[in-house]
Amino acid sequence: MTDVRLQAGEQAPAFTLTDQDGSEVSLGDFAGKNVIVYFYPAAMTPGCTTEACDFRDNLNSLKSAGYQVIGISKDAPARNKEFQEQEGLNFPLLSDEDLAVHKEYGAYGEKKLYGKTVEGVIRSTFVVDPDGSLRLPLYNVKATGHVAALRKKLKIDA
Repeated sequence: MTDVRLQAGEQAPAFTLTDQDGSEVSLGDFAGKNVIVYFYPAAMTPGCTTEACDFRDNLNSLKSAGYQVIGISKDAPARNKEFQEQEGLNFPLLSDEDLAVHKEYGAYGEKKLYGKTVEGVIRSTFVVDPDGSLRLPLYNVKATGHVAALRKKLKIDA
């Protein structure tokens, strides 16, 4: 259980996780770049597929606006690989099986699911500036329409 809620201006917690191909990826690998780090509950579920495909379909315009995208879930690398191949995802999917990074970012904890309070992954997105500080921490985001809302907040023209 975590009650962490990161604020804009704070340093983004550093991490090194394994991607869908078994390689280690660190937040530090993207130093000097704008990075969108998003946490999703589970690969190949309807909401997570909607959100991942939305990022996939917008990746070129996000990249031309200077943003990299990284997805993080508690799924094993093999599951993320299957998800990537099934949906043609074009950005790294990182595995945080022990939820340590989720908890550092406040992306795991109590949430409402169908009116009940449960503990689980909180669908969250963080925009990290080139200096490693958080520009935009977003919690409890909706899977549908999320990238469009994010583009609007970041003032990226559609």
